[in-house]
Amino acid sequence: MSITLRGADVLTRALVRAGTHNIFSLSGNQIMPVYDAAIDAKLEIIHVRHEAAAVHMADAWGRINGDPGIALVTGGPGHANAIGALYTALAADSPLVLLSGHAPLTQLGMDAFQEMRQADLAEPIVKASWTAQSARGLGADIARAIRIARSGRPGPVHLSLPFDVLEARIPEQEAALPEAGDYTSPATQLSSVAAETILSQIAQARRPLIVVGPSLAGERGQAARTALAHASGIAVLCMESPRGVNDPGLGAVAEVLAEADLVVLIGKKLDFTMRFGRAPAFATACRFIQIDPDPLALERAARACGNPERIILSAIADSPAAVAQLTHCATNALARDTGWGEEVEAACRYRPPAWDAANGGAGPLKPTEVGRAVQRVIDRAAETVLVVDGGEFGQWSQACISAACRLINGPAGSIGSAIPFALAAKLARPKATVFAMLGDGTFGFHMAEFDTAVRHALPIVAIVGNDACWNAEHQIQINSYGRGRAIGCELLPTRYDQAVAGLGGHGEFVTCSAELVPALGRALTVQKPACVNVLVERLAAPNVSRKGGLDASSAH
Repeated sequence: MSITLRGADVLTRALVRAGTHNIFSLSGNQIMPVYDAAIDAKLEIIHVRHEAAAVHMADAWGRINGDPGIALVTGGPGHANAIGALYTALAADSPLVLLSGHAPLTQLGMDAFQEMRQADLAEPIVKASWTAQSARGLGADIARAIRIARSGRPGPVHLSLPFDVLEARIPEQEAALPEAGDYTSPATQLSSVAAETILSQIAQARRPLIVVGPSLAGERGQAARTALAHASGIAVLCMESPRGVNDPGLGAVAEVLAEADLVVLIGKKLDFTMRFGRAPAFATACRFIQIDPDPLALERAARACGNPERIILSAIADSPAAVAQLTHCATNALARDTGWGEEVEAACRYRPPAWDAANGGAGPLKPTEVGRAVQRVIDRAAETVLVVDGGEFGQWSQACISAACRLINGPAGSIGSAIPFALAAKLARPKATVFAMLGDGTFGFHMAEFDTAVRHALPIVAIVGNDACWNAEHQIQINSYGRGRAIGCELLPTRYDQAVAGLGGHGEFVTCSAELVPALGRALTVQKPACVNVLVERLAAPNVSRKGGLDASSAH
C-alpha cells in the first residue's frame, strides 16, 4: 500500500529539516492541518493570545539564535493581526518566516471564507511574500522562505498556505523535501582588495569610526565587533535605536560623531537615525564608506546625504562577512594614536553624575533607581537576557542597564513587543534570567501573554515603569504645544501586578525606593512569570551631554 502525505505533512517535515523545534502560533480554521501534522513531526506549538505576539516571538528567536523564527497564524483577520509586528522585525534586520493560513485556491474570487489578498498585504514590510500553489512545492517554498530570511540583510518573509494545498495528498515519494543546502545562500563576501582600500582610508583619517547596524547587535555580532575594534585599532559602534545619534544607551556619542572625519558604515543605513549624515550631527567635511548587502540602501544614501561625493566608497557585501574580512586584513597593522579611541569610549560610557541621586523616600521612584537595582542583579547572574521596550522609561532603561544579550524594539520605534520577546528569550535561553523593562503604555499591548507564560512555564520578570501616561507623546506635546495643550496621553496608575496574578503569575507593587530590592528578590525566586509594577516619576527620556548635563530628548 502506497503512503501518501498531505501538504501539511510536507510543510512540517521541511521545517524539521531546517532545524525548527518551536512554532509560535495562534490557532484558527485555516491552519488546523498544520497543527495535526505538527504532532507527528514533533514540532512544539507555543500557543499565544494574539497573532502579533507570535510574530514578535519569532522575531526575538531569530535575533537570539540567528535562525529564522517561525510564526503560524490563520488566514484573513489572523493574518491581518500579525502584519503590524513584521515591521519591527524588518527594521531590526531580524530573520523570521510568517506562515499564514489562506482561503482555498479553488475558491478564490468567489468570496471564500476569509478570502484576502494576503501576499499583497504583507509585501511592503517583508523581504518576499507569496502564496503556495501546490502540496508538492511546499518543501521548496519553506526552504526558499528560510533562505531569503537569512540571506543578505536578514529580515521577515511571508508565505500564505491555502487550505486545499495543505489538505491535498501526494505519494510520499513525490514529496521533494529540501536538502540542507537549500535553506542557505552563500554569503556575499567583501573582497580583500576592497578591504585593503577601506583600511587604507581609515589609516589616513584622523578621527575614524565604524558604525554597524542591527544585524550585528546580538552576542555573535558583539564578539565580531570587538575583534574588529582590536584588529583595526578604532572604535566600532552598534546603532540599533530609533533615537540613533541621540541614543542615551550610547552616552554622549553624538559629540564624537560630530567630530569624526571618516565613518565606515557596515550594514547600517545612512537613514534618519544617522540624521542622513548631515550637519549638525556630522561635520560637513565628514566622509562615509558604505558596506551593505542591499544595493538600494547604497542608492538611497547617495541621495540622503545631500552631496554624493561625501560617500567615497561603496561595496556590496553581507555584514558578518565584511567584518570578518576587515578583521582578517587589519591584523593589528593599523598603528594609531589611542587618544581618539579613548575619547570615543569615554563618550559612550558617560552618564551624568546627577543620575546617581535616589528618591530615597516615599513616592514614585526615579527610573535610574530602577535601572541600578536591575543592573546589580544582572552583574551577579550567570546568564541574563535584557529586553527593553516602551517610550521614556524604555530609554532610561537602555541608558542605565547593560547585558551581554539585549533585545530592544529597534529602528522601527514601535512598542508592544517586550513580553513576547521575553517569552521567546526564555525558550531560547532556558537557564537565563530574563528581564523585560517596559513602560505602562506598552504593557497593555500584550498583557494577556502572561497567560502564555504560565501555560508554557516561562518564568520571566517584567518590570513596569508606571507613570500613568503615554509619556513619550506627552513630552512631545509639552515641548511642541505647551503644557496646557497636552491631551489624550493620560493613563491610570493601574495595578498591572494584580492583573498578572489573576492570570496565574506573580505580582509585586512598588511605591517607594525601600520596596524595590525586596520585590525584585521575591520575583526572582518565585519561579513564576512575574510582574514588578513600579510607580516612577514622569520624566522625559535622557539626552546625554557632557557639555550640558541632560535634558529632554525626542525620537523625532
